[in-house]
This record gives sequence, structure tokens and C-alpha cells, in this order.
Amino acid sequence: MGSTSSAAREGARPATTGRRGAVVAALMLSMALAALDATIVSTAVPQIVGDLGGFSVFSWLFSGYLLAVTVTLPVYGKLSDTFGRKPVLIAGSVVFLLGSLLCAVAWNMGALIAFRVVQGLGGGALQGTVQTLAADLYPLKDRPRIQSKLSTVWAVSAVAGPGLGGVLAAYADWRWIFLINLPIGAVALWLIVRHLHEPERETTPRARVDWAGALAVFACGGVLLTALVQGGVAWPWLSVPSLALFGVGLALVAVVVLVERRAAEPIIPGWVWRRRTIAAVNLALGALGLLMVAPSVFLPTYAQSVLGLAPVAAGFVLSVWTLSWPVSAALSQHVYRRIGFRDTAMLGIGTAALILFAFPFLPYPGQAWQPMLLMLLLGAALGLFQLPLIVGVQSTVGWTERGTTTASVLFCRQTGQTVGAAVFGAVANGVLAARLGGAGDLDSVTRALDAGTAPEATRRAIADAVHAVYLGAAGAAALAFLVLLFLAPRKFPVLGD
Repeated sequence: MGSTSSAAREGARPATTGRRGAVVAALMLSMALAALDATIVSTAVPQIVGDLGGFSVFSWLFSGYLLAVTVTLPVYGKLSDTFGRKPVLIAGSVVFLLGSLLCAVAWNMGALIAFRVVQGLGGGALQGTVQTLAADLYPLKDRPRIQSKLSTVWAVSAVAGPGLGGVLAAYADWRWIFLINLPIGAVALWLIVRHLHEPERETTPRARVDWAGALAVFACGGVLLTALVQGGVAWPWLSVPSLALFGVGLALVAVVVLVERRAAEPIIPGWVWRRRTIAAVNLALGALGLLMVAPSVFLPTYAQSVLGLAPVAAGFVLSVWTLSWPVSAALSQHVYRRIGFRDTAMLGIGTAALILFAFPFLPYPGQAWQPMLLMLLLGAALGLFQLPLIVGVQSTVGWTERGTTTASVLFCRQTGQTVGAAVFGAVANGVLAARLGGAGDLDSVTRALDAGTAPEATRRAIADAVHAVYLGAAGAAALAFLVLLFLAPRKFPVLGD
């Protein structure tokens, strides 16, 4: 299990105490802040651009937030293991709410993007620490209960977020999209301050924080993720800016390795990758982030352009997987208690691979219920895959390592989504170029379809492009299956509660 001793892994740390119901409510509200933020802003983009301008850079409203969340996850994970969950969660909540307030008073697009990054700096603490506290609060047999509640928060937010954002932008003002975070966050913060009581820490020498490692991780992740997000969008993949960013990013990877190997308490400790269980879960959930791009990014375009659905109906085609995902996650405990964490996850991801592979065989143009059925089944399969891995890997470490472990899992999933957006975007545009003789990309042909000026051949080209993306997603699911089969131990080395 690596160089860390069993006693150190268990940390001799009692469970978090206090009014557990109030703390769970605070965790759900905190998770709702992060989950809503991922969807509520998108429907207000026209109003934001109309008020502030900056159409050419508005995509950074999402990319800037994503970058800040992703690169701070490992830092917050290590800090929560060092200083406790409560101070990290409080600090992250305050930063997130400050960023929300600043976004609401932004005077131009540049300021709004900068304040979205501030939001993301707090959002990384919300996502990682909430998931870690979920494991602290409950013993292993009860952890599916809290995890299913958090999954339900994400599901409800995915469905309600776009509608709420549209209503606020149309009938109030787009700034309320950010102001609405303040009362929700204030209630969550009050509950955490009042009811979350962590046991007193043992008297030890002052903890050393690896600030050099944190800065190196932040810089490396920021540069590489910027290259992935902007490559093929703001500039061609083989252009000077793209190659320069990747070159600097790879150099910073070497700097991170050098700094972390010398640090007494590294932000990304080597045992995260030396232990088979954690390494396998990290890679498998990285593949999950990769494959999730296919439905979440490309299915709405398919539903509108190929099936001819209105935007609201197209969104509903996608949202059905958020109905089956939390239900399947909640029921997964009955499976993994019989056959184990690894085999349950393999069953889920193997089924997901078959469902994704079936998508290209749908009839053209087909009926809306056909992709909806596949999405309903896909959500059930992924619920059976993700939750056993998260619960399982958190149960293999003690309190002093749980924050770092949880953050590494979430970091890999977020990074997988970023890589998937870049890779599958290139795949879709490549198929379109081949089908249409090199004319346009997915965005331009979709706009032509919306304007009613594109021929039937363009619709078929979009269908072929989305089919290719789904085949790539099926390949990612197969890769996750193989990682679990050959790398993960059949029985996770679970520690006693």
C-alpha cells in the first residue's frame, strides 16, 4: 500500500461530530452552489453579452471557472488533511460568495471573467471538501446514503439550472444569477460554522504547507488546461500559441515533479499513484470525465440539428440521464456488498460502453424517444460505476489522507472532461470537414441549420460527427473497464471504520 504506515493512514481521527442532519443540509446547499453554477450561467449568455459586450471571449466565463476549480482541487485536498475540513470549507465558501458578489457588479466582460476565476478558486474547495466530509460523516455501510443525496443535488441542478437562469435573465436581470448564490451560501456557511465540530487535533509541530508545490501545480494545470480549452478554438492546434503553451506546460510538469519530490509535505504525494487502488480509480474516473463530454456537449446539438427539436426539448433529451443516475447510485450498495466495489464498477462501465456504442446505430433521423431511452440507461450504468469507486477509494484511506485522495479523484475527472472537450471537438470538426468538403466546423454549420439555410447533407454530416464522438466515448468506457480489470485489486483494501 505504499510507504505510509497503516497507523498514519488511519490517522487516529474520530468521526466528525455535531448535528449531523444540519451538517448534511449545509453540504447539500454547498454542493448546490457548485452544481448550479455549472448550468445556470449558460442560458443568460445572450443577455450578458448584450449588456457587457465581449462576444469573442465570452467562452472564458466557463473556461476560467473550470480552470480555477480544477487546478485548486489538489491544493484544497491537502490543506483539508493538514488543517481540517471546516476551515477549508469556510474559506472556500467565503471566496466563492465574494466572487459571486463581484460577478454581480462586473462592469465589463474582462472584469466578469476575472471574477468568475475568483468564484472558481472557492468552487474547488466546495467540490472537494464536501465530498470528503461526506465520507467523514458516515461509516462505510451508510455512505451511499449521503452520496446519493449529493448525486440528487447535481441531478436537480442540471435540470433546474438552465431554466432558472433563463427566468432570471428574462424577467429580472442576469446579475441575479450570481446574487442568488449569496443567501444560499450564507445559510450553508451558518450551518457549517454552528454545527460542524471537528475533534481537537493532537498537539504536533506546526504543519508545513508546500506553497511552492501549490504554486507549481496551479501554474502547470492552468497552462495545460488553457492549451486544451483554447486549442482548435482561439487558434489552430499546430499554431505557435498552442505549441508554446504545451511546451511551457510540459516544462512545468518537470518543475512540479522536482518540487514535490523535495517537499516534506507535498501537495500531490507520490502514494496517490503508487497505490494500485487509488491509481486505478483516478484513471477510471478520468475516463468517465472524457466520455461524459459526448452526451453533455454534443447530444443537444444532435437533438436540435438532426431530430429538429426546440432547445427546451433538446435539453430534456439530455436531462433524462440525471433522473436514473442518482437512483442507480443509491441502489449500487446492494450490488457492491455482494460482488465488491471493482466488479460493480466494471458492470456499470461495461454496460455504459455498450450503450454508447449503440448510439451510432440509431435510425436517421429517428424519434426523440430513442436517444432518450439510451440516455436513461446510460445514467443508470454510470451511477453503478461512479459511486462504488468513490465510496470504495475513500474507504481505503484514513482521515489524514482522505482529503488528498478525494481531491485526486475529482481532479482526474475534471481533467478528463477538459481533455474530452478538446479531443472530441477535434473529432467532430474533422468528420464534418470530410463530409462537407472542408467547409466549416460544428458551430458554424449548427448556426446555418438554425437559420434554415443548410441542406439535408449538412444534417447527415452532423449526425455522422456526433456518431463518431459517441464511438470515441465508447472507447473511453472500454478503457476504464480495462483499467479496473488489470490495475485495480479485485477486493479493495478497506480500513475499519
